[in-house]
Amino acid sequence: MQPEYTRRLNLQDYKTLSLAALGGALEFYDFIIFIFFANVIGQLFFPADIPDWLRQVQTFGIFAAGYLARPLGGLIMAHFGDSQGRKKMFNLSILLMALPTLAMGMLPDYATLGIAAPLLLLLLRILQGAAIGGEVPGAWVFVAEHVPEKRIGFACGTLTAGLTAGILLGSVVATIINTHLTPQQMSSWGWRLPFFLGGAFGLGAMYLRRWLHETPVFQQMKQQKTLSAQLPLKAVIIDHQRSVIISMLLTWLLSACIVVVLLMAPALLQKLYALPPAVTLKANTLATITLLAGCIISGSLVDRFGAPKVLIVGSVLLAAGSWGFFQTAALQPAWIYPAYGFAGLTVGVVGVVPFIMVRQFPAAVRFTGISFSYNVAYAIFGGLTPMAVSLMMSVTPMAPAYYVLALSVLGLALGIYLQRAANSETLAGRLDIAG
Repeated sequence: MQPEYTRRLNLQDYKTLSLAALGGALEFYDFIIFIFFANVIGQLFFPADIPDWLRQVQTFGIFAAGYLARPLGGLIMAHFGDSQGRKKMFNLSILLMALPTLAMGMLPDYATLGIAAPLLLLLLRILQGAAIGGEVPGAWVFVAEHVPEKRIGFACGTLTAGLTAGILLGSVVATIINTHLTPQQMSSWGWRLPFFLGGAFGLGAMYLRRWLHETPVFQQMKQQKTLSAQLPLKAVIIDHQRSVIISMLLTWLLSACIVVVLLMAPALLQKLYALPPAVTLKANTLATITLLAGCIISGSLVDRFGAPKVLIVGSVLLAAGSWGFFQTAALQPAWIYPAYGFAGLTVGVVGVVPFIMVRQFPAAVRFTGISFSYNVAYAIFGGLTPMAVSLMMSVTPMAPAYYVLALSVLGLALGIYLQRAANSETLAGRLDIAG
């Protein structure tokens, strides 16, 4: 029988990875579909006589509430994931996302409920945020503890690609609905369709996940009674501060690169260089597809060359790809498609991030350690990045490029640090053997 360390992925591994990635993609779709229909939601769920700017602020405030709820929801689910089992929380997160999404599609508007309408919308959005806070760390832990050790990089990279595919799915659904429905149909009932679709997707994914099994790592800890003896969060904060800092910095790299290059760039290109929306959105779709490929490629390379080396090389490529993209948009807009596609591919270096975080924490507190680091850092840096870039743009239109360039330097520094730490551990191990 082939040792667990070296065996190839079997049919059960692929089944687990596929169901985890599919569920993650559909859950991410549910989380972000709100933003694609923010304008019509703002018109329907707030008084008609308030200024447009106030309506927009309130609508985006409800959207942002989902991000603010991520740390609390993630920590609660992570606590029970480390103490009661990964699978239970993995299934709970998708149910907690599907039901509020379905409820959003059925929610009466302001004309019917008055002030209760936006308040209920806010409550449902908070539940969505709690769900996604548990889904992402839980999914990384779940697949990493199922596959062979030498395939964890591929598994984490593929799962990250699946999560990102949810953004692409949301963009495609929004494009189709907006193309085939009139503005009157959109306001009347069309905006509800993507939420009904998302709720159905989520419930279907939850049904499919019933075929998944608890991770072998958790089963072994439970049998051997090696689960965390103290509160997992307390153990993470007291005993794993270095791992928390590394994971938070890596989350900054992951969140900010996606926010700047994928989410902000189309609007920036339209505003700064007067590029047509159709061109920027098509180029953005291409970049999202290449990002999916980049996550899988970087994860696969981790299994062969190690995470520090891939992070070092990937950070250099990220600097070149993002700088070249924004320079091309300014000087050679005719080349926007290949430049944006390459930039998306280099952002795929974020496929390395979950592997490193999974290896930073011991199994007994792994879910909690990743959830705390990832969700707190994402809430901070995911929210501050747009404001930071906007302020920097008052100085130079190349501010987005400089911001990603700075993060590339951060990634390079982390890669060098992790490589030196790995070399030191290897040397210490050899000395122990020699002694």
